[in-house]
Amino acid sequence: MATATETDAMRRAVALSGRALGDTAPNPVVGCVILDAEGVRVGEGWHQRAGGPHAEVHALFAAGERARGGTALVTLEPCNHTGRTGPCAQALIEAGIARVVYAVADPNPSASGGAATLRAAGVDVEGGLLRAEAEAVNIAWLTSVRLGRPYVRWKYAATLDGRIAAADGTSRWISSADSRADVHRLRAQADAVVVGSGTLRADDPHLAVRGIDGVTQPLRVVVDTHARTTVDARVLDDAAPTLIAVGKDADTAHLPDVDVVRLPYATGGPDTDGRRERAGLDVTALLAELHGRGVRSVLLEGGPTLAGAFVAAGAVDTVTAYLAPVLLGAGPHALADAGISTLAQALRLDVTDVARLGPDLRVTAVPAVPHSTQES
Repeated sequence: MATATETDAMRRAVALSGRALGDTAPNPVVGCVILDAEGVRVGEGWHQRAGGPHAEVHALFAAGERARGGTALVTLEPCNHTGRTGPCAQALIEAGIARVVYAVADPNPSASGGAATLRAAGVDVEGGLLRAEAEAVNIAWLTSVRLGRPYVRWKYAATLDGRIAAADGTSRWISSADSRADVHRLRAQADAVVVGSGTLRADDPHLAVRGIDGVTQPLRVVVDTHARTTVDARVLDDAAPTLIAVGKDADTAHLPDVDVVRLPYATGGPDTDGRRERAGLDVTALLAELHGRGVRSVLLEGGPTLAGAFVAAGAVDTVTAYLAPVLLGAGPHALADAGISTLAQALRLDVTDVARLGPDLRVTAVPAVPHSTQES
């Protein structure tokens, strides 16, 4: 059983892992703390960039010879494969570590098996310490491995009566400066920020992270079925990379120097000729494309139509709502048609956090049960 000292060290490792959110895709975020043979903390580190040294290597370097006979606390089971870096399990063995405690077992079949390798070398291994805390920080990468698609956080700002804009379309600013600063924090932790063409035309958002130094700018993604994005759109500047997702037969001649991906259309109800009408782009195909590009976490900032498409596809893992103490009485709601026609089909959520940001409330919630298992 883990000691109190080891538990404190693992809690520190979990905090360290969070420092690299948004910087390590397609790799996980990982933290590591080394205790010497007497239980004194002698080294720590975290995985800082994809392709760079893993958390264990940073921590072992800091500990030096004092790691021999000591304990390594790691938020993810040490890897067992050689990629752009060597296997961490072997590095721990060579450093003379006597005991390894990890929080979360590695679900990636190409990298798992580190615990078995360590045990075979005579290292004492224990798993599961502070597993829930470590999973919460690394949830984007874990979701991508388990589901084969990026983790999606849908963010929106609304009035207390659920409006995201006034009847005349004005929406700046419903939320406070504190809430807007918090959105930049969420962007900094994401690999991609996604909006729809309606949001692009209405607000001309920039979508890059501002006010935070040293961040890896997320990929800006515009879901633009009919390729109506113009070359003067702010998302096409050089502040961050941008991808425009369009329909298979969209005309993109006016976007010659833009990264464009063509995706299949989603299907709606039958039109007047009895055929299936086109209803935007296929969300599953979009997420598969982003996953193939190394995106592991998505911040969905699109309007109600795009949000409805993601909810209908069962592709919203967390909802973050910024609720302002404002009433409008008219104007668009946060969520449009999501394929839910009766209360029995409602996507019910569990609230995981409520925080005060200036005058606003930030509410964070997750699906109470997987969307795919709900009544249809």
